[in-house]
Amino acid sequence: MTDVNFKPAISPVPREEDVASNDPAQNEAEDSLPYDLIELLFFAYKDFTGDPDDVLAEFEFGRAHHRVLHFVERNPGIMVTDLLGILRITKQSLGRVLKQLVDAGIIEQREGLNDRRQRLLYTTERGHTLAEELAHLQQRRLERALIGLPDGSEEIVRQFLLQMIDPEARADIMRLIRSPFPLKD
Repeated sequence: MTDVNFKPAISPVPREEDVASNDPAQNEAEDSLPYDLIELLFFAYKDFTGDPDDVLAEFEFGRAHHRVLHFVERNPGIMVTDLLGILRITKQSLGRVLKQLVDAGIIEQREGLNDRRQRLLYTTERGHTLAEELAHLQQRRLERALIGLPDGSEEIVRQFLLQMIDPEARADIMRLIRSPFPLKD
């Protein structure tokens, strides 16, 4: 796993010169950055992906394998070229990960019905089981996060995450994830 593991430790007492700069403009600029949100998002992502990371480590797989497995599971018969577009990775990177998933019996490739050059991707029974296990781990984490929030918070979180995505990609992503929720501007 190539993620940073956070282990709570006693932090050294910061030196005064490390805490504040003598330049008021620099202090003002740093204070206006939402470091708390940036860091909360970092740690939330780390934990959200950490649950599946532990399961994937048993297969000697990583997050790239998880992403490929997820989108193949959600889009049975997806063409390799379409998967490349979703993941925005190189053909070489996908080829390496895909080979490992195929060799492990997680994903299978089939020829296209009309064009035998097409490679269509499907999860095997074993792959389907693994994909569901990983999704359930993440679902439980989302449920734990949402349970203490006021009614309607799920929609606010959904809109927040959507707003984090580049505006020109939002409509395509909403179609890809088959969201029942309308895109709001």
